[in-house]
Amino acid sequence: MAGGGLRVSDLHHRYGTREVLQGITLHAPKGAVLALIGASGSGKSTLLRCLNLLETPTRGTLQLGDETLALRPGADGALHCPDAKQLQRWRTRLAMVFQGFNLWAHRTVTQNITEAPIHVLGRPRDEAVARAHALLERVGLTHRRDAYPAQLSGGEQQRVAIARALAMDPEILLFDEPTSALDPELVGEVLAVMRGLAAEGRTMLVVTHEMGFAREVASEVVYLHQGRIEEQGPPGQVLVQPRSERLRQFLSGSLGR
Repeated sequence: MAGGGLRVSDLHHRYGTREVLQGITLHAPKGAVLALIGASGSGKSTLLRCLNLLETPTRGTLQLGDETLALRPGADGALHCPDAKQLQRWRTRLAMVFQGFNLWAHRTVTQNITEAPIHVLGRPRDEAVARAHALLERVGLTHRRDAYPAQLSGGEQQRVAIARALAMDPEILLFDEPTSALDPELVGEVLAVMRGLAAEGRTMLVVTHEMGFAREVASEVVYLHQGRIEEQGPPGQVLVQPRSERLRQFLSGSLGR
C-alpha cells in the first residue's frame, strides 16, 4: 500500500452555473477515518464522487500516495483523465460503497463480489471465489453466499456491497451515506462492520449523518457548508466545541440521531 494517503487540493465542481464545490483541500493519511458531515446539498456526496471521477471536477488536483491523477480540461470545461489505464487503476485503489447498494440483481452474492476481481484485476476464478467467501465470513454473511440481492435485507445488501469493495484490495474506502437507505434496526449491523474496518487501520472517507459513529470512530470530522470546508478537526473538537455557529445549529438537530 502506497504511503502518504489521499491528498485533495483546491477541488472545484460545477453543475451548470452553480459551483457545488468551491476549493476543497484535505488530506486523508494512511489509516485515517474522515467523517464528512453537513446539510443536504453541502457537497459531501459530490466530493466523494469526484475523488474517483464518477463526477468530473472543474479544477483541482488529486493525489494518492505518490501518484497524481492526470487530469486535462475537456470541451465541456470539466477535467477528465485521458489515460484510461490510469483511471481504471485509480478506481481500483479507491473503492466506493454507495447509499443504494448497487448490487447486480441477476447475480448471486458470491458472483457480485467476484465479478470485478476476475474481469478487472484478472484474478483466477477459484482464487476470487475463495476470497469472496472469506470476505463474506468477515461481514457475517457466509450463509448468504448463494442468495440473490432480492432475498437479502437492506443491511445484508450493504454488507455484501462492503465485501465487494474489499475484494478489490483498495487503499481507500469511500462510503456515501451507507446507512441512510436502511431501516433503523438495520443500521447497527453495517456500522459494526465499518467499526471493524477502522480498527484494522483501513483508510476511509465516510459521508454520514450518524454522529455517534463520527464521534467514536473518525480520526477527523470535516464539516461542509455550501461547497466549502467550514470546520475540520478531531471529533472531540468539532463535535463537542464547534467554532462555527452554523455547525452548532447543524449539530443541535443531528446529535440526537
